[in-house]
Amino acid sequence: MENQNPSAEQARLLAKGPFPDYPFAPKSFVHPNGLTQSYLDEGQGEVVLMLHGNPSWSYYWRKLVLGLRDGYRCIVPDHMGMGLSDKPADAAYTYTLRSRIQDLDRLLDHAGVTGDVTLAVHDWGGMIGFGWALKHSERIKRLVILNTAAFPLPPAKPLPWQLNLGRNWRLGEWLIRGANAFAGGAASQGVEKPLAPDVKRALLAPYDNWQTRISTVRFVQDIPLQPGDRAWDLVEDAGKRLPTYADRPAFIGWGLRDFVFDQHFLKGFTKALPKAEVHAFEDAGHYVLEDKADQLVPAIRQFLDRT
Repeated sequence: MENQNPSAEQARLLAKGPFPDYPFAPKSFVHPNGLTQSYLDEGQGEVVLMLHGNPSWSYYWRKLVLGLRDGYRCIVPDHMGMGLSDKPADAAYTYTLRSRIQDLDRLLDHAGVTGDVTLAVHDWGGMIGFGWALKHSERIKRLVILNTAAFPLPPAKPLPWQLNLGRNWRLGEWLIRGANAFAGGAASQGVEKPLAPDVKRALLAPYDNWQTRISTVRFVQDIPLQPGDRAWDLVEDAGKRLPTYADRPAFIGWGLRDFVFDQHFLKGFTKALPKAEVHAFEDAGHYVLEDKADQLVPAIRQFLDRT
C-alpha cells in the first residue's frame, strides 16, 4: 500500500539534505511484510526503470532522471536496506537476490507498471533487473547497461580481494559495518574525478551507522560464485538468456577504470549484444554516471528518443 507520509527512515535521511541535484519527493510503498520501500516516480510517458547497485542508492541516477523526466516516466527504487528504504535486521528480512526481485515485482505492480519498460541497470542492479526479466522478458523494450553484470564471474576474472574480504571474512564484515569501508571506498575509488564533498556526503548519507550498513555487507556476502550459492541459478539463467535480447535496442556506458566490472564484463555484454551502442571511457570508473554524466545523460536521451 502507498504510505502517504514519509516513512521514518525517509524523514530521517531527507533531514540531512538537501542533496545536490535531488529535488525529488520520494514515494514509499509498504510491502506485505510491513517494511517500507522508497522510490522515485518522476515524469510521464514510457517507463524507464533504473536499478542501482551496492553501495549506492537512487541518488546515483539523479542526473539521468533530471534529463529524462520531461518525456519519460522514471521509476527508481531504493532496494530494501539501501537509500531511503527501511533497513531491517536479518530477522525481519532475507537479504538475497530473490528477495530483491520479489520486491521489484511488487513495487512495479503497486506503481501500475504493467507494460513495457526500458531497463537501466548498474552494479547489482544488473542481476536484479535481469533476474526480474527472467519472468518478464517480453516487457523489456530497451536496455541501458552501466558497469554491471548479468552472468557469472568470467573464468578469466578473479574475484577482487576487497570483495573476497567482505564476502568471506568476519574482518570484512566488521570493516564494512563498523568503518563504512565499502561505501566509503566506493565513493573514493569508484570515480576518476573526485566527487564534490556534498555529493560524496549524499551518496554516503544512508549508511551512517552499524545497523544502516547491513545491506551493504549482505549484498557482498550474496555474490554467487559457484553452484550451491543462493543466487547461482538466477545468475546462470540470466547469463544464458542474455543473448536473446540482441534484437532489442541496447546502450552500454562503461567506465574502463572499474576494477570489478572491467573489460571481462564489458566483453560479456558486447558478445551477447553485438548491436549495442557502446560508450566506453578510459577516464571513468565504476560510478561512470558520476564521472561522465555530461556525456552519458544526453547520449542516453538521444538513444531513447530515436529507438
